[in-house]
Amino acid sequence: MPDDIRDKEGRPSPDALLETAEREGRGRLKIFLGAAPGVGKTYEMLMSGRARLADGTDVVIGVVETHGRRETLALVEGFEIVPRKAVDYKGRSLEEMDLDAIIARHPALVLVDELAHTNAPGSRHPKRYLDVQEILGRGIDVYTTLNIQHVESLNDIVAQITRVTVRETVPDLIIDRADDVEIIDLTPDDLIKRLHEGKVYVPTTARRAIENYFSPGNLTALRELALRRTAQRVDEQLLTHMQAHAIEGPWAAGDRVLVAVDEHPRSASLVRYARRQADRLRCPWAALHVETSRSANLPDADKDRLAATMRLAEQLGGEAVTIPGQAVAEDIVRHAGTHNFTHIVVGRPGKSRWREYFEGSVTHDLIRQAGNISVHVASGTDQDAALASQGVKTAAPRRSFDLWPYFIATLHVTGALVVGFLLDQFLDVRSIALVFLMAVLTSAVTLGLWPALFASLLSAGTYNFFFLTPLYTLDIGDPESVVAFLFFLIVAVIASNLTGRVQRQAAAARERARMTEDLYLFAKKLAGTGTLDDVLWATAFQIASMLKVRVVLLLPEEGSIAVKAGYPPDDTLVDADIAAAKWAWEHNRAAGRGADTLPGAKRLYLPLRTGRMAVGVVGLDNDRQGPLLTPEQQRLFDALADQAAVAIERIQLVADVDRARLAVEADRLRSALLTSISHDLKTPLAGIMGAAGALREFGTSLPEEGRAELVTTVLDESERLNRFIANLLDMTKLESGAMEPNYALHYAGDIVGSALRRAAKITAQHKTEVDMPADLPMLKLDPVLFEQVLFNLLDNAAKYAPEGSLIRIRGWADGTSVAIQMMDEGPGIPQADLERIFDTFYRVRKGDHVRAGTGLGLSICRGFVEAMGGTIVASNRADRPGAVFTITMPVPAERPSLDGPNMDGIA
Repeated sequence: MPDDIRDKEGRPSPDALLETAEREGRGRLKIFLGAAPGVGKTYEMLMSGRARLADGTDVVIGVVETHGRRETLALVEGFEIVPRKAVDYKGRSLEEMDLDAIIARHPALVLVDELAHTNAPGSRHPKRYLDVQEILGRGIDVYTTLNIQHVESLNDIVAQITRVTVRETVPDLIIDRADDVEIIDLTPDDLIKRLHEGKVYVPTTARRAIENYFSPGNLTALRELALRRTAQRVDEQLLTHMQAHAIEGPWAAGDRVLVAVDEHPRSASLVRYARRQADRLRCPWAALHVETSRSANLPDADKDRLAATMRLAEQLGGEAVTIPGQAVAEDIVRHAGTHNFTHIVVGRPGKSRWREYFEGSVTHDLIRQAGNISVHVASGTDQDAALASQGVKTAAPRRSFDLWPYFIATLHVTGALVVGFLLDQFLDVRSIALVFLMAVLTSAVTLGLWPALFASLLSAGTYNFFFLTPLYTLDIGDPESVVAFLFFLIVAVIASNLTGRVQRQAAAARERARMTEDLYLFAKKLAGTGTLDDVLWATAFQIASMLKVRVVLLLPEEGSIAVKAGYPPDDTLVDADIAAAKWAWEHNRAAGRGADTLPGAKRLYLPLRTGRMAVGVVGLDNDRQGPLLTPEQQRLFDALADQAAVAIERIQLVADVDRARLAVEADRLRSALLTSISHDLKTPLAGIMGAAGALREFGTSLPEEGRAELVTTVLDESERLNRFIANLLDMTKLESGAMEPNYALHYAGDIVGSALRRAAKITAQHKTEVDMPADLPMLKLDPVLFEQVLFNLLDNAAKYAPEGSLIRIRGWADGTSVAIQMMDEGPGIPQADLERIFDTFYRVRKGDHVRAGTGLGLSICRGFVEAMGGTIVASNRADRPGAVFTITMPVPAERPSLDGPNMDGIA
């Protein structure tokens, strides 16, 4: 949610207004939520639908599961029911909600039972809640039912309670975006009574259900989950309403506690106090730290203590939040109003009255600005805070005092003194003070606060010593000069203080801008990265460079996790680190250095997770003592980790899609292979067996011509079978990459003649014409493979072209290549099939008729030609129907002399 309900002009939150506007064009969703099956969700949905029907609303039933209950069946009567759609799956017909029919009918309200239902494979959406979202997008209202165990975020909790893992889940976002959620509540005793009466399951099933899932303890826990989830949603709706209408919080509809923390040792005690308050009020709570420009200059010990305090808040069940700001009290009140906190816990002022008078007090400012928010001022104890520091055991290292800025400030004042001497004869002495004021401002802008204060005092003394009477003494004789000196000193100190503060704010703004730019460049880099290794190395480098830590990235592998990247490169982990990394992965929580679990590990291991799941683990370490990351670094790490996790998930999803596509393709190929084998093995084998059987039974009684014909049939079918098996072996070699051409220089016309002689029986019922010029360049190719290519093309042409038609082969040279083209007078190739004609097991279909063939021949042609460095394309004839296959082979650099072609035996 946005941090501010309204901007400075009091306008509503743009994000909240946008969300409200998006809802206006959609249908309204009402969810009937129950703690368990059988509490009456479907019954209540039908009753509400019947009430809307009585009011004249157009209501239809999309799907309702009555489970044979008489009461439910009676309520269904009188509704228009949209017929379900039949979906074929593994030989069975399954009925699913007809989404298209509902959209075409376009009622005002549709009743959809069991929101978490998984649709049958082949449906438009895999889940029913996606169907509901599409219906809502068409402006149709939906009433639906859901059990609490199907809510995604509660799935693991339900599994712990019931010892049953529910596979069908609905994202929490569906509930969060619902317009209404009605809790259907039934006491455990009443539900168990319904089970005994057979109103939920049949008696035998009900008995087992009561003994396991529907025990009183389980039902009570599930009931509490349902009530809490509904209350959480109501709270979120209230915040959204306040933001959309620019209503200043808090609204005391429910208590919420916010504790303000800083680097002071008492903050840990304040966190514990806030937790106790939240427990008494039974309400959520959070810890807030406002990060100002001074936060970057805190000693390491203070940063470590602050990080430990924020971690303590998370360990105690609160939310730890850090926001940038300058006016601490104003920022705390604004955050509290935005998020509807009703109580603010703040520490007792630790400053003296004089310091509070000059520097101000956050506590007093909070009390004045809090309005309707209750402010609790707690004392806090340093002793308690020491326990919260959790490992901040070493004092902050002493910083060496740097004299260089003060030397530069002295030079600035010296320069002002020289300019003052030069202008002394032209300006009034009081005007010369402005020259020294410029030196103070220059020191503040370039050197910071303390050198500027030093320059203020030095300038005041120098101005007095050299320009105020009596000269060259620190005494001041003229009363007017005393006043001028005092005002100069006050103005110089105030100006140096203000300028130093602005300089710190500007430095903080530059640092935030740099981080924002780095995050943008990192996101841009991840978006353009297509491999997992590149994403991992980019992530490791970015985290290491921005957080100044050493990084290892681990991803799941064979039931465990393994190091996949690191910066600096590191692929070995000690046993303690391996155990911490595994624990972080399995429990989706931090482990290792500085964490509650396995703190003896060298690194801190944090899970990389998206909204769907954990995708890996990142390990961090550095040479600092105490907590590994400051609150600012933790926020930066969270931003980097979120982007990296999404990028890793994207790569993994793409890989999953590719694997699924390959699996589908493998299934298609396997199915095609089985179909092909069943046809192309069975047919020739049947012919061989029939001819051989006839020879055995009637051999002596058959005339010579009959026996010869049967023998010819055996030989022809055996040759056909041999070709099929040879094609399978060739395709196996191509798929495995084992095909290695035996190159030699050959004249293409010789191979064409050889292929025609080999295919003479196949093309006996066709006319052939060859036009191969004698001066074609020699080609570097494998003659056996190239002849097989031409043979397969001739076989393909003979199958598809009618008897008596012409098969023409011609060749020509085109600079650095030679083209061999074969065209027939068959029906040609459909335009949609030209790109797929060379796919394995692909056969062109004409209506329901499929020509004899395996779908391997053309695929082998492409594999062989490409293995020899050539290309093959398919097209259709322009002058008449017919297919054209064009092979293009490169001409080698060496061109030996030609003795002429050998075309003997070519018809």
